[in-house]
Amino acid sequence: MADVNRGNRPLSPHLQIYRPQMTSISSILMRISGNALIVAALMITWWFVAAAAGPDAFATADAFLTSWFGKLVFIGSIWAIWYHLLGGIRHLIWDTGRALDVATAEMMGWGMVVGSILLTLITIAIL
Repeated sequence: MADVNRGNRPLSPHLQIYRPQMTSISSILMRISGNALIVAALMITWWFVAAAAGPDAFATADAFLTSWFGKLVFIGSIWAIWYHLLGGIRHLIWDTGRALDVATAEMMGWGMVVGSILLTLITIAIL
């Protein structure tokens, strides 16, 4: 028989009770940063194709990539690369069966965020 009380129950997870956890936030950031890296890769590919196409096409692509927006995308890409690297290391540790308790997983999530920001700043300072 059909559940007649179906419309009165809250959605799962109920947004008034659910508290986002660092593990879920870091997972979402991994997906977002991965897609941002695709955009940066397409921009670099456009630059190479434009270089092969001729000086006018290259001038247009180079002007876009060296603009403030292009530089912003590349700085974000530097962060995304570091974030992905640290996330990959975290997953390798998890694959060994270590650091799976909630407190350590939360600490590693914060470590990914802080570490990727610090490594990005170091990379920008070096470049």
